[in-house]
Amino acid sequence: MTSLDMPTMASSLLLPLGSTCGRRPSFTPPQSILVDKLRRIVVKVKSSESECPSMFNNNSRRDFLGLALGVSGLFIGSLDATGAGLPPEEKPKLCDDTCQKELENPMVTTASGLQYKDIKVGQGPSPPVGFQVAANYVAMVPSGQIFDSSLEKGQPYIFRVGSGQVIQGLDEGILSMKVGGKRRLYIPGSLAFPKGLTSAPGRPRVPPSSPVVFDVSLEYIPGLEVDEE
Repeated sequence: MTSLDMPTMASSLLLPLGSTCGRRPSFTPPQSILVDKLRRIVVKVKSSESECPSMFNNNSRRDFLGLALGVSGLFIGSLDATGAGLPPEEKPKLCDDTCQKELENPMVTTASGLQYKDIKVGQGPSPPVGFQVAANYVAMVPSGQIFDSSLEKGQPYIFRVGSGQVIQGLDEGILSMKVGGKRRLYIPGSLAFPKGLTSAPGRPRVPPSSPVVFDVSLEYIPGLEVDEE
């Protein structure tokens, strides 16, 4: 073989201009590809496979599989976007829309700065200092976001009233309630959380010595109602 034969031999290894055999099909569809376009690509791929099977089997099959996975990812992504747009879960409240009208009642302000409005005045006894009480509560920041609630725990909170087991504003507010009553407490920062409360997932942060709002219902006083019957 002479050196003059080399260019001729090399050119014979190249495919004729316009041939598709030996070249990997390029699939770069836009993000908004439709199913009918995908179907046409499948037909085109099959016809290309019949023309040059040895070149298509490995490389082009991998490209087509990547395309199919990419399209399925688009559909999954759209479902995730729909799920992310769902409204947040509604948290249980002590004061629903109907009781909001009761909040038009006059505001009572105590010497400590605590303010409250009675949503419902109870008919039972008031708790003596040092007695245990069972109460439901929903604690909120002034914007109305809930940061704690006994309703979500599924049972009333039991504590010894007037003994410092809860914040001062809650202690004072419950002492003047009667069993069966429901009240909204507007607690100033000086009677709330001196150190504040850190935020939790889905819960607002309570800054140190900031005002808070409690909706409270006095459910019963263990032992006291039995003694009075």
